[in-house]
Amino acid sequence: RGFASALVGRRLALGGIGGAVASGAASAQPARALFGGGDAVPAPEDVAAPPANAEVTASGLASLVLTPGDGSTNPRSVDKVTVDYTGWTTDGKMFDSSVTRGQKATFPLNAVIAGWTEGVALMSPGEKRRFWIPEELAYKGMPGRPAGMLVFDVELFSIEKSLVPDVPADVAAPPEDAEFSASGLASVVLEAGTGTENPGPTTVVKVDYTGWTADGRMFDSSVARGEPISFGLNRVIKGWQEGVQLMVEGETRRLWIPANLAYGESPPGGAPGGQLCFDVKLISIEQGGFKMPWQ
Repeated sequence: RGFASALVGRRLALGGIGGAVASGAASAQPARALFGGGDAVPAPEDVAAPPANAEVTASGLASLVLTPGDGSTNPRSVDKVTVDYTGWTTDGKMFDSSVTRGQKATFPLNAVIAGWTEGVALMSPGEKRRFWIPEELAYKGMPGRPAGMLVFDVELFSIEKSLVPDVPADVAAPPEDAEFSASGLASVVLEAGTGTENPGPTTVVKVDYTGWTADGRMFDSSVARGEPISFGLNRVIKGWQEGVQLMVEGETRRLWIPANLAYGESPPGGAPGGQLCFDVKLISIEQGGFKMPWQ
C-alpha cells in the first residue's frame, strides 16, 4: 500500500464544519472561542435584522463594515485568524464575547461555522464588521447552541497564512493544452525541472504534493505538513507511477488522474473517489533513476 496509505491515512484535519464546530484537534480552540462567558455587551440597535445598506452574499450572509481595514490581504479558509468578537441572538441576548473575556481568539477559518468562514474571508486586518448569519450558516438547530439568525461584531487583527496551496482553477478537468497519455492520465508542467534523468518504475523519489478531489476538496498535502515524502514508485497508485516517471528533478507538474488509475469511483476506508488532481514537485531521485533514450 505504501504511498496509497500515506495519501489516505495522513490526511490533514482541515476542512469545513458542516454547521457545527469541527471535530478533532482543530476544533478545540474554536469551540472555546465561540462559546464562553463574560459580562454582557449591549446589543446593537440593528440586532434584529440587517439594515438596508448591508452587503448580502448569494448564501444569505449579510454584513456591514463598521471600521475599514488596511485592504492589504484577505484570509483564505485554510489560514489562521486572530479576532475579537461578540455574538448575540436576534432578541439582543449576548451568548459569547472574547471582548469581555479579554482574550482574543485564534483559529483556522475553516474550523468554525460556515457564516464565519465566508464572512471573515471578506475582511482585511484592522477591519471591524457586523454579520447577520442565517441559521443554515450557523448551528442549524444543534442542541445547546444558539438558535436562529445570529449577529456578530468581529474585529480582525491578523492573518497567519497557511502553507496549503489554493485550489487550482482547473481542478475539475484538465485544460485543452494538457498532455494526455493512452491510459487517460493528463498533466501540465507548472515549473520546468533542472534534471536530466526520469524516475524508473521502481525508483525511490522524494516529492512534495497536494491532492484535491474534482470538487476542490483538498484531502492530503505534504506541503501543508511541511514534510516532503520519499517512496518507491512501485508502491503508489497507478496514476502516480505513470505521471512521476514523466518528470525530472526540480519539476512541478499537475496531474489529473482518472478513477481507474487512482482509488476507484467509490473506494472503501475513506479514500478519495473519482478523478483526482495532484500538484507534484519532484525534489530528488534518490535511487534507481534512468535516462530516456532521447536524452
